[in-house]
Amino acid sequence: MLQGGGWGVLGTQGGSSLSAEASGLKGAGAGGDPKDPLYVVMGAPSWKAQLWRTARMLLVGFLVVSGVGALLEDKGMGGKSASRDHEVTQAQKGDKKFSDVLGVEEAKGELEEIVAYLRDPDTFTRLGGKLPKGVLLTGRPGTGKTLLAKAIAGEAGVPFFAASGSEFEEMYVGVGARRVRDLFAAAQAKAPCVIFIDEIDAIGSTRNPKDQQYAKMTLNELLVQLDGFQATEGIIVVAATNFPKILDPALTRPGRFDRNVNVPLPDVKGREAILKFYMSKVKLAEEGTDGEIDLNVLARGTPGFSGAELSNMVNVAAIRAATTKQEYVTMEVRIDDTDLLTSIFP
Repeated sequence: MLQGGGWGVLGTQGGSSLSAEASGLKGAGAGGDPKDPLYVVMGAPSWKAQLWRTARMLLVGFLVVSGVGALLEDKGMGGKSASRDHEVTQAQKGDKKFSDVLGVEEAKGELEEIVAYLRDPDTFTRLGGKLPKGVLLTGRPGTGKTLLAKAIAGEAGVPFFAASGSEFEEMYVGVGARRVRDLFAAAQAKAPCVIFIDEIDAIGSTRNPKDQQYAKMTLNELLVQLDGFQATEGIIVVAATNFPKILDPALTRPGRFDRNVNVPLPDVKGREAILKFYMSKVKLAEEGTDGEIDLNVLARGTPGFSGAELSNMVNVAAIRAATTKQEYVTMEVRIDDTDLLTSIFP
């Protein structure tokens, strides 16, 4: 047999064995004449060897890609992750006021003390007292929790850091905890300021021994950071959630989120004020004409509606009036159109 590069000699045309000289392809002899050719075949490796080689290549490639990705994440150079980290740690200017938040007068009254503290902390701490570090906003979706958090910063004239609970979640262990540290470090550099964490239940739900390690580390880091600065530093952490009952008890204990402010659905006067605000952005029928909008009737006919649902109702009415070639949004568009009523009152 000739073994070289996987080639092997099966035999000659006459079936006779080859001499040592002929096997080395030296001189004339078997295979040196077209009438007496050599018959060769590729000796392919077995399927087990091919499978093992493929598995090794895939494993090595996966380890290399995972290692490089983890390194980039740790160094803050991971493309979208890096830009997201920058957005979280970038201070925003509070451009909202309490006058922009309608229908939640009780909640605004409870938060006015927080605004006064951010404006002048010494007034509250001169006798040794401490204000809450954290404020938890709870309530139905669409009631204005995020808008209230922005209004706190706008009324006090302080920087505003906004983040969502899902932004801290990451498959790599330690990345979420690092983002929490970066957020609070940026806030301490801009104090006094407001940190707003929306949908905090994404990272603050009750811990379970079966939870993934990265999830527990993120929550643990948040708990440590809430204890890591003094109340007199002028940092207020505002969080919002629709599910306060699933939050970890360590997160809602005194010293962390001390104050729980419920943001209720608007009452009749609140719904009327909200409708007036959104109606000012659409073209309405003139007063005294057929189809004039009666805000009081609309407010009394929409019990249980949140601010977001009232906004959607006005928007749907304006769209339907435009599609039916009407010049104005009228009461008839809202009341007489069966399809519109079905979309508004499912």
